[in-house]
Amino acid sequence: MDRGPEGVGTGRGFALVGRRRELELLLAALDVPPAVVLVEGEAGVGKSRLVQEATTALTGRGVRVVTGLCHPLREPLPFGPVLDALRGTADWLPPPERLNPQAGALAPLLPGLAERLPPPPAPLPPEDARAGRFQLMGAARSLLDATGNLVLVVEDLHWADEATRELLLLLARDLPNRLGLVLTYRREDLPAATPVLGVPYRRPPGTGGAEIHLGTLTEDDVQDLAAAVLGPRASTALGRTLFERSAGLPLVVEEDLLTLTDRTHHDQPRTGRRSGHSAGQPGAGPADDVSALAEAAVPRGLREAVTARMASLSEPAAQVVEAAAVLAVPASQHLLTEVTGLDPRQAGPALTEALRAAVLRESAPGHYGFRHALAQQAVYQDIPGPHRHDLHRQAVRILWTTPSPPLVQIAHHTRALGDTAAWLRQAEAAADQATALGDEGTATTLLHEILAEPRLEPDLRTRSALALSRIAVHAVDHTTSATALRRILSDPQLPAAARGEIRLTLGLLMVNQARDSSGERELQRAVEELATRPELAARAMVALALDDQKPPQDARAWLERAEEAVRDSPDRAAHAAVHATRLSLMATAGDHDVWDLVDRLPRDDPDPEVLRQTARALHNVADAALGTGYDTRAAALLHESLDLARRLGTLVVVECLGAINLLRVDWLAGRWDQLEADHAALVARYPDMASASCDAHLTSGYLAAAHGQWTRALDQLGRAARIAEAATEADWKLRVAAGIIQVQLARDQAQDAWTTAAPALQDLRTAACWPVASDVVPVAVQTALAIGHHRDARDLVTEAEHALEGVDAPAAHAETHLARGLLLQHDGDTAGAAGHFDRARLTFQAIGRPHHTARALEQHARALAPTDPHTAAGHLTAANTTFTALGATADAARCQQALRELGLHRPTPRGRRSYGEQLSPRETQVAQLLATGATNNDIAQALAISPRTVEQHVANTLKKLRTTRDEIITTGSADHP
Repeated sequence: MDRGPEGVGTGRGFALVGRRRELELLLAALDVPPAVVLVEGEAGVGKSRLVQEATTALTGRGVRVVTGLCHPLREPLPFGPVLDALRGTADWLPPPERLNPQAGALAPLLPGLAERLPPPPAPLPPEDARAGRFQLMGAARSLLDATGNLVLVVEDLHWADEATRELLLLLARDLPNRLGLVLTYRREDLPAATPVLGVPYRRPPGTGGAEIHLGTLTEDDVQDLAAAVLGPRASTALGRTLFERSAGLPLVVEEDLLTLTDRTHHDQPRTGRRSGHSAGQPGAGPADDVSALAEAAVPRGLREAVTARMASLSEPAAQVVEAAAVLAVPASQHLLTEVTGLDPRQAGPALTEALRAAVLRESAPGHYGFRHALAQQAVYQDIPGPHRHDLHRQAVRILWTTPSPPLVQIAHHTRALGDTAAWLRQAEAAADQATALGDEGTATTLLHEILAEPRLEPDLRTRSALALSRIAVHAVDHTTSATALRRILSDPQLPAAARGEIRLTLGLLMVNQARDSSGERELQRAVEELATRPELAARAMVALALDDQKPPQDARAWLERAEEAVRDSPDRAAHAAVHATRLSLMATAGDHDVWDLVDRLPRDDPDPEVLRQTARALHNVADAALGTGYDTRAAALLHESLDLARRLGTLVVVECLGAINLLRVDWLAGRWDQLEADHAALVARYPDMASASCDAHLTSGYLAAAHGQWTRALDQLGRAARIAEAATEADWKLRVAAGIIQVQLARDQAQDAWTTAAPALQDLRTAACWPVASDVVPVAVQTALAIGHHRDARDLVTEAEHALEGVDAPAAHAETHLARGLLLQHDGDTAGAAGHFDRARLTFQAIGRPHHTARALEQHARALAPTDPHTAAGHLTAANTTFTALGATADAARCQQALRELGLHRPTPRGRRSYGEQLSPRETQVAQLLATGATNNDIAQALAISPRTVEQHVANTLKKLRTTRDEIITTGSADHP
């Protein structure tokens, strides 16, 4: 069949119509990798055709394209569609020695690539399926990264198993720089209220892409398609008839056009000439075509079009097509022959006939199926019931004789036969097989189907529920997993021990990923339900011990219970979990002995669960070290924890929390330039992790405060406070409260600041987390003094000093020196105050926190000003230099104002200097604040000038810069043109 006038077509010759804009959008998105493109549309609307046209264009440009297909009955293979696609990368891979060693994990699954891959790593224990799954994820990503400029297409994502969906989600959140990812799916076939990737997805910063919705064709599009196929025969009336029959669905239009072209061939005389080459030759005309469609007994829609095409087939060919419909997945010629019972000498020509009639197609080498699921469904539904049952029964018999029986397909056919008991046996066996192979997505689907059965045998329900819970806890999307676990727990027939294990999983999920304080209740109930399983009960106890909203004595009590529970247990992993918790509590308490124990943690152990607990301990100690003031050690431990976690394959939670803390290191170290962008990328990559969102808002709030953007600062800190309110970490609430109090004091809202400080101090006292969360103490003291609560201020300082006595927490001691200095300064002891401020400065400087150091230096200068103005001027100037280098505009302006107020600034020449078209020093400050997005009120408060004066400065500044307020915010630059 000739190609259409646009010069693009499929093997069947249909022109591409009505899709030029979508094709251009798809190609434009893939031109600038990394990119994620989602193509959505109903069945038969042309998603695969659009991708095929894009593939042709891309390969013509030298871009490599590989494709994987999702099937509803795919046999267990971890991340099967992606691995199918990776098989096509063999010719593009660099030598094995240049590949990431972890890519070798794919060798057993991709034997055709084994020689092109590094050696496979040592096999993991069978019980450690989670590590194996994450290992394969990392291997797949490294292989895609090594291939160079590549587009990975995964079609029919609505049929993807959960493991494949999870891998694609992780890829989409962190694409290799040269990879384009194209995903096609049908929204109507997704589970209810489920996004295509399982969780809401936003492209991270730096990742391009598009979301393309394919609608049906217009009547004009259908007319163009008919003209491309039928030429002059494509009358307006025929186009209208085609459109009405199809409702614009391309698949139905194409089926009708195939029917018309076949009719033409059948009407041709036996001369071999083509219709239309001789004016006198009989043949179909426009009127005949309209009549054929209008008068045929074929109603609208694809079912009738397929039925009509089936009627044109010989009996053996129809039998082959019916067998393919019952099998439901692409099948080999041998399997089709066996299911039909045809003689092989008949089956070959029959299959060829079905292929030539375009009823079937070769979807993979040697495997044949339908061009579209709609066609398969239409044929299947037209098979008489008794014959359909015979075919299913025959399929089960034949499939059991294969070397590796496809249990998922066997379960499907058994269910279709109505034998529920046999189906449950086969489905459970298939789920076990999928789990053993690391294909947790297929296992999850089967287990959900088993548990949906209303009258399920109790032991099978328990086994299935436990298997599903062990899979659910490892998913990226904790919300979906928690919902599944709650649904399992609602079953009143669940035995207590199984209920306890599942509830433990739910509690850990809520506490570790969702940061949901209500997870504590689930963990406490799990302890009771696991009374006969002490090792699992101990896991719940150590999680409860780490709830830092509880008093330390409660944490110690839970830890002691956990130690007692595992005292006589041979389970080394359980002992490691308890030991990791003890180290975590020691670090939080500022116990110096923790460092020797951290150095002795096992970094190389045959038990991966022991190493996983080492990674957990390293992370938790690092997290506490950032609070106590060992920033350099914390960064080293975080990197070590991440390296170990990646080696084990446990990436999701540990990598996210580690990345958050490394960004906190950047904040404390004054590396602010890309901080908000890095936080935004992290939130995009882990949108379901409350800790990522909370820290992003907290950092934005602190940065806004440093820039003098008080309104934005309160907005961002308020968002962080709402997340922290539901969380288990007391230090989150205290860090947020410290930032809010600081902004409220800067805005002269001391009473509001005290309203914020009072409950925060109560949280601090309840949790007794003074070593890791004392940054709220100096701002609370400053607030108490501002509103006349002198006794509260004195008591708080004394309480903090007492709590930190003998504690190894340099940052907390520095904060307490600031608080004591503020108290002494208020009482008139400026020399004593200066001493404490200087000790705080020296401590922060040794830790490596420039912003904290500059603020302590500023306080030292203010204390020295009455007695040593020259030294004070030097300190204020030095602090101003640091603030300016950091971009802390408001802090710098405050130092400059202090110099002027104290008469310590450099004297100006007599008379007012004219700056002409250049910005004056004050206008430069205004421009810098404008560039951060500060409002006029923010600028007035930051510079301690009146709003009216700010208006004049803003107007002069914008006039000299020849710009607008919006433009200066957009560019983020206050540079003079």
